[in-house]
Amino acid sequence: MKDEIKNTNKMKKFSLVCFIAFALIACKKKNEEPSSGKGLNIEFLSISPSAVKEHTDSITITFSYNDSDGDLGESNPAKTNLFVTDTRNNVEYQYRISPLAPSENNASIRGKLNVVVNNIAITDSSSSQKISYYLYVKDRSGNISNSITTSSVLIEK
Repeated sequence: MKDEIKNTNKMKKFSLVCFIAFALIACKKKNEEPSSGKGLNIEFLSISPSAVKEHTDSITITFSYNDSDGDLGESNPAKTNLFVTDTRNNVEYQYRISPLAPSENNASIRGKLNVVVNNIAITDSSSSQKISYYLYVKDRSGNISNSITTSSVLIEK
């Protein structure tokens, strides 16, 4: 009988230890999102025109931005902070967004921006091809926005 009581006590202690261990594991902190800029977000608005003539027309991409710390834009002309990638061949075009607020600003800023892509070409032997772009921005603190993908535009010879 004494052995049964000892075994029961051991089982209770073992169960309690297991319960505490599982509770601690269950309370593990969720991973935070990696280096995407908290408070630096962009949203695709439009791309135009819907069809372009190869080597003649340009494409305008319009997107909105919201930067919680107000440091989007760069005064140094050698630095780029807008990255546009052709989804057909992964060629990246780099642009510079001029400062959108004074450098000492810490207030949230939001608005719309246009980026113009020139010299659009068909990359295969067809007479027409669809193109779309993937883009993101980076602020002066190094925060990187979310990425957006545009809708397609038809390129014609």
